Amino acid sequence: MPQNAQTPIQISIINASTVLQDSDIAPVVDALQQQVTNDFLPPWGVNAELSFIPSGTPPPPGTWWLSILDDSDQAGALGYHDLTPDGLPMGKVFAGTDLKLGSSWSVTTSHELLEMLADPNINLTVLVQSDQTAGTLYAYEVCDACEADNLGYKIGDVLVSDFVLPAWFESFRAPNSTQFDRQGQITAPLGLLPGGYIGAFDISAGSGWHQVTAEKTPSTILIRGNVGSRRERRGVPRHQWLKSLPHKQITSNLTKYRERIHAVTAKRKAA
Repeated sequence: MPQNAQTPIQISIINASTVLQDSDIAPVVDALQQQVTNDFLPPWGVNAELSFIPSGTPPPPGTWWLSILDDSDQAGALGYHDLTPDGLPMGKVFAGTDLKLGSSWSVTTSHELLEMLADPNINLTVLVQSDQTAGTLYAYEVCDACEADNLGYKIGDVLVSDFVLPAWFESFRAPNSTQFDRQGQITAPLGLLPGGYIGAFDISAGSGWHQVTAEKTPSTILIRGNVGSRRERRGVPRHQWLKSLPHKQITSNLTKYRERIHAVTAKRKAA
């Protein structure tokens, strides 16, 4: 639930990637702080203080983590799992995957940060009830409906994600009756823009979570969610969630990971 705006959540944004330098990430963190303070806090009532953690530097204890990684395989290899070592919320950005696909990693970082602030335990939903015994739960995800890079906006030179406003989850709202997202691009509650989606759970069907998309069929396989993503973790029972390894062990694993990558690359060049 929203935190008291006077007590900002302390979030460490950690560079654990091999594809981005600290100098790439630091200005993005500055832009994200502006987005949280100026754009997200007023409608959502959730405040955060972001701290950039350079590669190899331990984050302060008791902070939430937003870890910038290469991909989901690297996350697992290093020991980044579902929660911080302290059992606190964490998010993951797979920057290497974004770069390979030609997507904006800064938009993804903004997306993951805002969704973690709105629903840190990945368990909030809104019920749209169709009758006394039937209805659909919609995941409380604030960026999925408008997540495409071309729908974002810039803070300085940094591209960040659009996000929905609380009215988006209020099904009684009439189309065009109020503002539903930060950029004013959505015209109705629970509306999806091209490339957007939302997790849905039919409470009477017994079929579990599925993705409702703007298109009749999913636009990309990424809709399914990588291992360790919020979409994947929403469907995992909480007793199966794992704490991440201590940062000292993660750092050791990162060194070994880079050595293995270097060895594979050198072997390919020599072949």
